[in-house]
Amino acid sequence: MSSLHALHLGDCLEVLSRLPEASVDSVVTDPPYGLSFMGKGWDYDVPTVEVWREVWRVLKPGGHLLAFAGTRTQHRMAVNIEDAGFEIRDMIAWVYGSGFPKSLDVSKAIDKAAGAEREVVGSRIKAGIGGSQTFAQDAWTQANRGPIELDITAPATAAARQWQGWGTALKPALEPITVARKPLIGTVAENVLRHGTGAINVDGCRVEGVPPSVPQPAFNSPTGRTYGMKTGEGRNGEMSHAQGRWPANLIHDGSDEVVGLFPQTTSRGHTPSARGAGGISCNGHSGQDEIKELWFDSGSAARFFYTAKAAKSERQGVTHPTVKPLDLMAYLCRLVTPPGGIVLDPFMGTGTTIIAALSEGFQGIGIERDPAYFAMAEHRLNGAQLGLGLELPT
Repeated sequence: MSSLHALHLGDCLEVLSRLPEASVDSVVTDPPYGLSFMGKGWDYDVPTVEVWREVWRVLKPGGHLLAFAGTRTQHRMAVNIEDAGFEIRDMIAWVYGSGFPKSLDVSKAIDKAAGAEREVVGSRIKAGIGGSQTFAQDAWTQANRGPIELDITAPATAAARQWQGWGTALKPALEPITVARKPLIGTVAENVLRHGTGAINVDGCRVEGVPPSVPQPAFNSPTGRTYGMKTGEGRNGEMSHAQGRWPANLIHDGSDEVVGLFPQTTSRGHTPSARGAGGISCNGHSGQDEIKELWFDSGSAARFFYTAKAAKSERQGVTHPTVKPLDLMAYLCRLVTPPGGIVLDPFMGTGTTIIAALSEGFQGIGIERDPAYFAMAEHRLNGAQLGLGLELPT
């Protein structure tokens, strides 16, 4: 590509058909989840096998696909991706503490159906969803953003008393990300040397840790949560093994609720494993070199990459209901894209993935069929031009 990014307005299947075969290095995307989210027409179903087959075609051999999904439709997303020809390699769990359950109170529903009025016996303050760690920017979340005073009522009927405390939904706390790869040509080594794809950027996505012997005040944040990759120097593949933990298939938002789920621990060290007798490695696998890493550090076991939800400064007036944080998308792009590579997002929305890819020194191709979201993406990319110091075409 002669430019740093290219945006296409139109149906992704039609636009993808015009892209050359094996022309992009990675695909990082947040496609429709098939949940009819907020009644949006674009979210009526997960992408079809036909769409993923076109994505497969334009990816280089060994190229990775990272696709977000909803917990209720992850199975359909992964099956369609697999049926298109991809190998399912893993699933990354993006865990957050700011989700709120959207559950029906069965007891209240029974009383309502019976026409029975419930007695108000007290009130409570619901904290609401404040700050930059808001997960879903939908109408329900917006209505529940601040502190709310709620009535506490008593069941009015015998049936309602029987079903007091029952609901219909769990609290949302994670989004799965399917990790898939287009099949290699030859071995991993041969594919990487020929196409630059097939592997993941381990050192570029390591999670920082600090040995107990190193003074820690500068490391620990006021909340004790500083276990994510920092931006700036050393983030593009320059970190050595001694500077961080192997990237995991779990990402979290750094919230007190999530970090509180992990115990305080001290790990033992950092060492490569050795093959055991009979060609069996120390973790029980054979036929390949295995790496076992331990790291001398202490603190919360939540030492995974973390990033807060999309802040107002990132959204730049964007009204799309499912905007992802730039730090998260930059991390994912860095994980699966070779230096200077091309990142494709066939469901671009308002352009977060493309902005993130550019921030990491990659090129980007974005496709969006909604004219309003496409205009927002153009606006955000024009704003990112100054922030990134890049000469981006308009």
